[in-house]
Amino acid sequence: MGGATTQRLVSFHTAAVTCLVFTYSPMSSADDQELAKKLSNPVASLISVPFQLNYDEDVGAGNGERFQLNIQPVIPFGISKDWNLISRTIFPIVSQNDVVPSEGSQFGTGDTVQSLFFSPKAPTASGLIWGVGPVFLLPTASENTLGSEKWGAGPTGVVLRQSGPWTVGMLANHIWDYAGDSHRNDINSTFLQPFTSYTTPAAWTYTVNSESTYDWEANQWSAPVNFQITKLTSLGSQPFSVGGGLRYWVESPDDSGPDGWGVRLIATLLFPE
Repeated sequence: MGGATTQRLVSFHTAAVTCLVFTYSPMSSADDQELAKKLSNPVASLISVPFQLNYDEDVGAGNGERFQLNIQPVIPFGISKDWNLISRTIFPIVSQNDVVPSEGSQFGTGDTVQSLFFSPKAPTASGLIWGVGPVFLLPTASENTLGSEKWGAGPTGVVLRQSGPWTVGMLANHIWDYAGDSHRNDINSTFLQPFTSYTTPAAWTYTVNSESTYDWEANQWSAPVNFQITKLTSLGSQPFSVGGGLRYWVESPDDSGPDGWGVRLIATLLFPE
């Protein structure tokens, strides 16, 4: 890493640690641990609004850098006595430089991914929690260099088990394009997110996951591994989670993917019932 990049990464980590220190409050009850564990469950009956800021470098053919803020509201709806419908949205705001050769810098919105999970309110007899439904790709990018200019759809699903402080599971989807700019690359991609987390009685959560995408058109993987720490705390009566971590790109396309290490900061507002 260059000196300027190293400085940025140090600044990111300093900011994360500062947030954790200044927002810490002594929340150590079993209820707080359970609330923190709900954040590890993609289909939990909990309204939350995560703000996830990612920094990656050596991105694209121009070996540029990218900052991406993902705004990810999760909203559950009770649709019957036994079933929930969980809406999960990923709306990105992107700032990138030297990612596309000769295009300079771009700032704006990217494409939105909207998932809907139909999920039983109670785990199965064996303790499994699951949900299935459709996923949609919406061409909301403000510039053609920040999105696909395609409409897409496909199936999505999640399955997990929570036992004591542990949460282990997998979220997956597959998206095909069905409309949009015919001159842009076709979309035929599989997303896999295996995850494992451990939540302490003091509501600290340690998570390892991957957010891997396989492009069936280009026969290429994009596969980062994320290591992150978050802390459930509160400001007055408002609970929220804050944290950060590192990620490493195990595999990425040579002409479009990031390389090496990246940084992630996370702040999540929670609205328990």
